[in-house]
Amino acid sequence: MKLAVVGTGYVGLVTGVCLAEIGHQVTCIDIDEEKVEKMKKGIPPIYEEGLESLMKQNIQARRLFFSSKFEKGLEKADVIYLAVGTPQYPDGTTDLTAVESAAKSIAHHLVQDAIIVTKSTVPVGSNEYLKSFIHSHLKNDVSIEVVHNPEFLREGSAIHDTFHGDRIVIGAENKQAAAVIEQINQPLDLPLVVTDIKNAEMIKYASNAFLATKISFINEIANICEKIGANVEDVAYGMGLDKRIGHQFLKAGIGYGGSCFPKDTNALVHMAGGVDHDFELLKSVIRVNNQQQISLVQKAKQRLGSLEGKRVAVLGLAYKPGTDDMREAASIVVIHRLIEEGAEVTAYDPFAMENAAPILPQQVWFAKTAAEALHDAEVGFILTEWDQIKNLSLKDVKDLMKADPIIYDGRNCFQLDDVRQHLIEYHSVGRPSIAGDLRSN
Repeated sequence: MKLAVVGTGYVGLVTGVCLAEIGHQVTCIDIDEEKVEKMKKGIPPIYEEGLESLMKQNIQARRLFFSSKFEKGLEKADVIYLAVGTPQYPDGTTDLTAVESAAKSIAHHLVQDAIIVTKSTVPVGSNEYLKSFIHSHLKNDVSIEVVHNPEFLREGSAIHDTFHGDRIVIGAENKQAAAVIEQINQPLDLPLVVTDIKNAEMIKYASNAFLATKISFINEIANICEKIGANVEDVAYGMGLDKRIGHQFLKAGIGYGGSCFPKDTNALVHMAGGVDHDFELLKSVIRVNNQQQISLVQKAKQRLGSLEGKRVAVLGLAYKPGTDDMREAASIVVIHRLIEEGAEVTAYDPFAMENAAPILPQQVWFAKTAAEALHDAEVGFILTEWDQIKNLSLKDVKDLMKADPIIYDGRNCFQLDDVRQHLIEYHSVGRPSIAGDLRSN
């Protein structure tokens, strides 16, 4: 089938590449001409494991194309995927500006009947509005149907998730349109949930809100564990063996980030408020996460009295490993707070430093390696659990840093028994602290 994908961010580009991989002819459209020229050469604008090789493979097979022109990209397309960003306004409501702009461009250039599939996460009721919006801007006598097909991809494993997902959700009011989207996805051989559009919109928000709740819950348990001398990893393992709970999203740390959880939890709170429902549980989830992101700096300040003039190494900037995405990354909050406290910050991330530089304080110095960042540092903060960081030799960490080094590990990257062998003062999340003289604090 001939498909078009409007928007080449994480969702749009992965969607386009994977649809090409299962045999469809796909044209990805983006208004950034420089970006399009790079993608034509198989150079992705984002880091995502496996994406570049899959892009090049499908470009060579002439199943994947890129264009900055809507009239060319939409030509003879049976189905058009809309996958542009839906960021949040400062008050937490959803900004549909990009969606409306892309929809207007589709309406102006559409010359044949088509199904428009929204991948963008939009508040409940938005697809109904979008259909009316597109109709009002059509330049030609064509028929459209709108289907909502939310994504459930995890950045860093988005390619894998596309081919090995738990389900495909299709929300449609027109059965024939839903059947076409089922046909497109048939080669993936994944369970289908076919429902109406509002249900599909709510499934996306409810899923992300529940996972965010799970993360904030285990972080609260971690905070209690620290105070009573328990180990949250053992607690989470015992909890996760219960099949009703499961192990996923029970990893304590410094909170969730990224493009989905913060935005979608805030949006759902506002949607609830719009129908006179006070979503107190989700408000608490958000408050817990915000507090969790600054907890390590608070611990360091309490331990040291002051961070003024302290040389601090920050390892990991992206909101999670496997991506260069800095959206809502905990490192932003942590580093701004460290700078405010007068610390001298050196940062390292294997892939995200280019994206991080424009949004972090100018005082931050970027190191080329983790070892360079740790050199002569008095304090280290671990904020992203990259393999390059988890595989660091603790002996090297101690040798690189100044005497009596202190590590604040926000991702619990190291085993406590290993740390005890290296005379490093070590504070993690929900686990007993290790003193440099081998006595627990």
